[in-house]
Amino acid sequence: MRARLRAGDRDAFAQLYEEHARTVYNHAYRLTGDWSTAEEVMSETFLEAWRTRERLEPDGDSLRPWLLGIATNKARNANRSVGRRLAFLARRPAPEPVADFADEAAGRIDDARQLAAVRRALGSLRRPEREVLVLCVWSGLDYAQVAEALDIPVGTVRSRLSRARARLRRLADQPLEAPDSPSGAAFAALTVQEEAR
Repeated sequence: MRARLRAGDRDAFAQLYEEHARTVYNHAYRLTGDWSTAEEVMSETFLEAWRTRERLEPDGDSLRPWLLGIATNKARNANRSVGRRLAFLARRPAPEPVADFADEAAGRIDDARQLAAVRRALGSLRRPEREVLVLCVWSGLDYAQVAEALDIPVGTVRSRLSRARARLRRLADQPLEAPDSPSGAAFAALTVQEEAR
């Protein structure tokens, strides 16, 4: 498969896309927290994979770490771009008020709160720790695969993951009334898979 990809075999690339598009999209969503941005990141990831296919290592197992490494970099860029857009919008005058749609949105409030709590928890981590946590816990990569995806030593993966988990445990111990503390359910979503490793 690697040899076919390096040679520019379009059928091999289509197969790569079919096998890994959902994984790349989910990873991008976890890093960006936005569906449309995740779609852009996924598209850019496969475009970059096609452009840089000749640099793909000829030997190795799964191509998932390679793709998730590219997706991580694309998500970083997307998050920086969103930050610049938000800064621009903050300087603009406030929009006109909109009608209250509280009844229609009532069923979505709990999900939105949980997602916000998870985003706050992830946002409290340093970027390198957040990236390792997302790759290990949600994308299911082992330490060696994360090391390959991020081009760092395995020991660094372990220490970053340990720091991330310790920080999340401290956040989970904060009272739920605190505006910046994640809910227990949201925190559990971040840690339950890693605890089983």
